[in-house]
Amino acid sequence: METLIPIINRLQEVFLTVGAEIIQLPQIVVVGSQSSGKSSVLESLVGRDFLPRGSGIVTRRPLVLQLVNVPPLEERRRQHSGIKAEEWGTFLHCKNQIFTDFCEIRKEIEEETDRSTNNKGMSPEPINLKIYSPNVLSLTLVDLPGITKVPVGDQPEDIETQVQEMILSYISNPNSLILCVSPANSDLATSDALKLAREVDPDGRRTLLVVSKLDLMDAGTDALEVLLGRIIPVRLGIIGVVNRSQHDLNTQKSVADSCKDEQVFLQRYYPSLASRCGSRYLARTLSRLLMHHIRDCLPELKTRVTVLTAQYQSRLNSYGQPVEDQSATLLQIVTKFATDYCNTIEGTARHIQTSELCGGARICYIFHETFGRTLQSIDPLGGLNELDVLTAIRNATGPRPALFVPEVSFELLVKKQIKRLEEPSLRCVELVHEELQRIIQHCSAYSTQELLRFPKLHDSIVEVVTSLLRKRLPITNEMVHNLVAIELAYINTKHPDFTDAAQVSASVNSQQAEAGDAGKRWKNEKMPSEDKGPVPGFGSPTKAINLLDTAVPVSRKLSTREQRDCEVIQRLIKCYFLIVRKSIQDSVPKTVMHFLVNFVKEHLQSELVGQLYKQPLLQELLIESQETAQQRTEVAQMLEALKKASNIISEIRETQLW
Repeated sequence: METLIPIINRLQEVFLTVGAEIIQLPQIVVVGSQSSGKSSVLESLVGRDFLPRGSGIVTRRPLVLQLVNVPPLEERRRQHSGIKAEEWGTFLHCKNQIFTDFCEIRKEIEEETDRSTNNKGMSPEPINLKIYSPNVLSLTLVDLPGITKVPVGDQPEDIETQVQEMILSYISNPNSLILCVSPANSDLATSDALKLAREVDPDGRRTLLVVSKLDLMDAGTDALEVLLGRIIPVRLGIIGVVNRSQHDLNTQKSVADSCKDEQVFLQRYYPSLASRCGSRYLARTLSRLLMHHIRDCLPELKTRVTVLTAQYQSRLNSYGQPVEDQSATLLQIVTKFATDYCNTIEGTARHIQTSELCGGARICYIFHETFGRTLQSIDPLGGLNELDVLTAIRNATGPRPALFVPEVSFELLVKKQIKRLEEPSLRCVELVHEELQRIIQHCSAYSTQELLRFPKLHDSIVEVVTSLLRKRLPITNEMVHNLVAIELAYINTKHPDFTDAAQVSASVNSQQAEAGDAGKRWKNEKMPSEDKGPVPGFGSPTKAINLLDTAVPVSRKLSTREQRDCEVIQRLIKCYFLIVRKSIQDSVPKTVMHFLVNFVKEHLQSELVGQLYKQPLLQELLIESQETAQQRTEVAQMLEALKKASNIISEIRETQLW
């Protein structure tokens, strides 16, 4: 099981090279207040001075510290392998550079921190340091900035919030262990580190407490109750350590000597707990806890890597391969777009929307619901009243009173009503044209992922299709206009469905005997006097023509003959209008399909090829967007990292877990 930590270290390196944290790896996160002794604890684990020191916030970037146990130098020399140094360190940002002087390691940490931060500023970008030594146990630790309250220098006013958010981003990882460092000379109940740890780990299953600076407690007091867990219990345990004092640092007292003095102090003041406290015991405990934690997390880690590998492989496939044959690529994209466009109209596209109608389904809805219902809602006699009908009859007879209803008046009025069918018919064409435009965006978004790689080609295809639709729109409008004009050109009173005409004719013949009496009644009718207002149709010419634009004058009661004539004309208009409406309702969708929809379907591919398949344009159109190229590179790198991670995990045999 000792090989688990090096494997996690290798996984961490793999994912850090691509700058991603998509896998939450097991690691130990060190959390503590400013000057709580975190740096001393870490240096005691390594056994060397290598961390920057000073007043205020010294750690201003996360430090990912990987400790790797290696054989002693003599043993490696006998094996003729490895670096000719007892201990050394490497940084991820300094490839192929080996640091054998730990003072240089401290200097590099300071310089790398200053490269990405201003005066005392913070940065979430981690520094990755790997230390090889025969004196360390294999561990992975993350040293975070100390919790602070007051900004210093150019630090922002919200420095406390920034630090806490950074700490929470690391300890929220359910695969991390939380190492809280709290000084013994402060009240443990007010520990900021423990407070943050309990926010993400309320049960304490991932928290280990280190009580530092045991030697600095007030005279007559000790930390026995705290170390025994009687003040604040911690699930993974509480370990006390003695840090090096400032005098020890000034006199350059070695970490090894400090560890010896630490054991002497523990044996003297905490003899019952000496074997369960101290830096060496802390290192062994951390190594054991981390190995067991890795073992518990490994099955989920394997599943996560497998799932992400499949997802990133799918994403990489969607970006396609770099273009080699430009002609073939262009033809392939154009053909696929044209096919998807036509399939969307036919309803056979792969990406079918469920939230709204689109393509052919919406065109069908426009024909039979929108257009059909609009025509059905038009009243055959809408806009006509008895005054209009009677005026038209009298205007058609001229100066002579008519014995029969003149046919000219019928034609005049029915043409006026038929003309009302033109506006909804042209609006139907417009709605279908708009839907054909929407299909372009639908195909671009769902059906042609390859097309999104080439923005210029995409824009050119949209322009060609839009231009084709724009050319067909006036032609289709003209044909629909002609449909109405054809109906207006000849009023076919012999239409087989125009049955009311024969019935009216028979009715008129039966009433011819009454024509003489009717003429007398017209002559004997008393004309209204001037003070009672004009008779309908006998006012000024302007009022007779523009009755709808002026107030309706006071009219007399119609005679029986006038009432009958109006009813005859209205009945004929309604019957003939319904015949024409039925014809228009059937012929307009057919016209739109033939001259607009089907024409575009049949000529779309040839139009695209004719406009775009030109040698001078190929290279310009197939320029890949910078964003797509960058995304493909990033996804390819991540996929490679996931494959490496999968290979690393597969090296673990089942027997190594127990």
